[in-house]
Amino acid sequence: MVRLPVESIAIAVVALVLSAPLAAHDIPVDATVQAFVKPSGDRLHFLVRVPLETMRDVDVPLGPGGFLNLEKLGPLMPAAATLWISNFVRFYENDEPLTNHPQIIATQISLPSDKSFASYEQAAAHLNAPPLPNSENAVWNQMLFDVLFDYPIHSDKSEFSMEPAVDVLAARVNTVLRFLPPGGAVRAYEFSGNPGLIQLDPSWFQAALSFVKMGFEHILDGTDHLLFLLCLVIPFRRFRALIPVVTAFTVAHSITLIASAYGWTPDTGWFPPLIETLIAVSILYMALENIVGKATVHRRWIMAFAFGLVHGFGFSFALRRSMQFAGSHMLASLLSFNIGVELGQLLVLVFMIPVLVGLFRYVVEERMGTIILSALVAHTAWHWMLDRYDAMRRFPFHWPALSADFIASALRWMMLIVGIAGVAWLIDGLRKRPKKTVVL
Repeated sequence: MVRLPVESIAIAVVALVLSAPLAAHDIPVDATVQAFVKPSGDRLHFLVRVPLETMRDVDVPLGPGGFLNLEKLGPLMPAAATLWISNFVRFYENDEPLTNHPQIIATQISLPSDKSFASYEQAAAHLNAPPLPNSENAVWNQMLFDVLFDYPIHSDKSEFSMEPAVDVLAARVNTVLRFLPPGGAVRAYEFSGNPGLIQLDPSWFQAALSFVKMGFEHILDGTDHLLFLLCLVIPFRRFRALIPVVTAFTVAHSITLIASAYGWTPDTGWFPPLIETLIAVSILYMALENIVGKATVHRRWIMAFAFGLVHGFGFSFALRRSMQFAGSHMLASLLSFNIGVELGQLLVLVFMIPVLVGLFRYVVEERMGTIILSALVAHTAWHWMLDRYDAMRRFPFHWPALSADFIASALRWMMLIVGIAGVAWLIDGLRKRPKKTVVL
């Protein structure tokens, strides 16, 4: 029996693996997708770049040394592009779906150092360039794959939308998408996973409708905002008494939400955790006020307004990545988001008030029930406050430099605060004025 050296066996195994085609690949952990969408005449061009390793289920031809045989791999790539890209991307023209079988104009295997996707023109020229030779010593999980799809359309002046479901390519997919309308400004989008249907150049009505939905869903998903709303409702449980309270909260968070969207807030790491901490403080304060029994409509609407300013900053953090879908209609989108928030709050109140009324009438005495519910909310808010404060402490605080931009921003905020205080004083004065009795 002949005994071979261990080194010889290892070399033979590696050579065998490298010489065999790779029939399948594991799903990549991360992938970045770059894409251009350009309507032109009666065609819609969709130019996309993905990591080559996301094209799974391809029998990869290998050459000497285990490097890719690019000459044999090239003809296999159109089928892979159809299987993994065009089958999962949907385009719509005036809400009518385009074909699921677009024409593949060109494909290209690219080096990871290639920078041609900096613009549409460079990327299109790169796809028309000669393919890479086998001498490049390309490795499967290091290369990029470019493809140009063509969709037939009626007119490049139509309204276009798409559903980029490219999240199938990897466990985490980040997409950078640019829409190039004829003669218009470039619309740039950046998102993770599948964001659903995107209006590539939305009208004001489309943007408003999507942001109303966004605001409605946000208030229903935001546990901290729901608990704050619960604390507002517990002492009163009547729509008439709650109107000034909820209105004050609405106006306040609308002010800071719009101010944040226009860049009036500090762009520092400590500001978001500070706001999250203050939101927890607002819930804790309202709960404690309910427990000690000092809640009055007059006092509550003022506190709701003050804490609404803080919650508006919290809403703005949730909207930062979504504002890219507003197109050129930022103000309309912000107001629509607030409308969605109010519709969500109205739905919560319609459900919450009868439940509280029934609870205090048939289950527990009103004062005791108020204390129990508020204590549970206070316990939750207390732990949130400690956790968020601990997160805030990790960010160093630096006093801003006294630059012209800082002074201008500070003056804007001072004017806004003075204006808000004046309006609050006026409203409070009108509410306190005794009603005149008319003697007939």
